This record gives sequence, structure tokens and C-alpha cells, in this order.
Amino acid sequence: MYYDWVRWRSVLYSEGVIRVEYIKGTFLREQKTRFLCDVVVDNKDVECYIPVSCKISKLVDLTGKEVVLQPVENINARTKFSVYAARLGKYYVLLNLAEANRVLEAQLQRRYFSFLGKRKKIYREKVIEGYKTDLYIDDTNTLIEVKTLLSFDEEGKFPSMTSVRAEQQLEKLSELLDKGYKVIYIVMSLNPKVKSIVLNNDYGRYCQLFRACLDKGMKVKGFSIRLKDMRPEIYSRINFYEKQ
Repeated sequence: MYYDWVRWRSVLYSEGVIRVEYIKGTFLREQKTRFLCDVVVDNKDVECYIPVSCKISKLVDLTGKEVVLQPVENINARTKFSVYAARLGKYYVLLNLAEANRVLEAQLQRRYFSFLGKRKKIYREKVIEGYKTDLYIDDTNTLIEVKTLLSFDEEGKFPSMTSVRAEQQLEKLSELLDKGYKVIYIVMSLNPKVKSIVLNNDYGRYCQLFRACLDKGMKVKGFSIRLKDMRPEIYSRINFYEKQ
């Protein structure tokens, strides 16, 4: 059962997108257990899910900050709500990393993505020679790999943590490039404040594999996401570069 002080309703947009009316609260603390935090709503402490793969406190101190909650769809989940976004200064910063793929797919026809060429037949999570793509453009045999960046500096560093899975993905992408597939690697900043993204040389193995894919023709693009009326949208292009 949801708490009796929570009132949800859905709003149908003209383009057919359903939005939930969110609840705002105040971030109290991050729990020792990863993915869990406490938020104060209507003077009640509520345990919430926070969908960030690392400890959020390592990135930013949210204590006392306004946060936006959304209901968890699984009725059997431990928590009834997850943290959707946090207000930092004049911006709400999206904290739900899973939204990036959905936003990109929904807005792939915008002029921002004209560099992709023809894109009529787009598939989500299509398996290509054993590799599950985020998005696949059948018109041009193009694989799109989407990564998220949660940074609170104007220059974000990517990657921000070690990921064996990301390294394995690059190894497979390298093989697919050899077979003639096109690969577009898109890094999405969840914070619209980020103006540029630099390759983080602290992660040597990842950078080695990344550069090998670049040499084979992989293209890298950076974009930022902003929340407008709590709906995520592509905000701007971001320069992705390497420091010499």
C-alpha cells in the first residue's frame, strides 16, 4: 500500500507520453547499504531507492537538498519510491540513469542527430552477433552505445569509475567495427551544467580499448539532459575530447 499522504495521478500529453505527478521531499541521508537513502516528506522519514551505481555521497552532498520522488513500479519492492532528481542551484539534475536510453530513443529524429543519416528502422536492445545494443539503426548497420555521466563540474571526466563490463563491451565493439558495422558511442550528461567531457586517463585499460575503437572508426558524441516540467529532454551538444 502507498502511504495515505501520497496522491498520484497521470497526465496524458498530446504526443501520448504519460507522466506521473512527482512528490518533492528533502534528502536526509544516504544509508550504508548501496542504493538506499532516507528522504523527509511531510515530516515523515521515507526509505527510498536511489538508482545510482555508486555511492551518491562520493559525487555530491545531497543532505538538505530538495529531491523529487517517483513511485517504484514493482509492488513487491522494498521501497515504494525512488529518487528521480535533485535540485542543485537553479537546475534539477536527473538521477535516474535508466532514463538516458529512453530519452535518446524518443528524440533520435531531432536535428541534433542528423549526423546519423537515415534512421527509419530503429531497434532497442537488438542482439547483433552476440552483442546486445542499446539502439540499432538497421538502415545503416549502426550500433549506438549509450553511457551516462553524473558530474557536478563544468568539465566532466569519463569514465568516472572502473567497469569491467564497459571494457568487455569495447572489446566486442572493436570486433564489430572490424566486421564493417558502424559504432556511435554517446555519453549523456545528466547535469545540464556540464559543458565539456574529457576522457579520464586514470582508467588505463578502458582508455586503451576506447582509443583502439576510435582508430577503427568509432564516433563519440556528448550530449546533456535537462528536466523541463520534470520531463527529460536533450539539452545541448557537449564537446568530448582527450587531453594531450
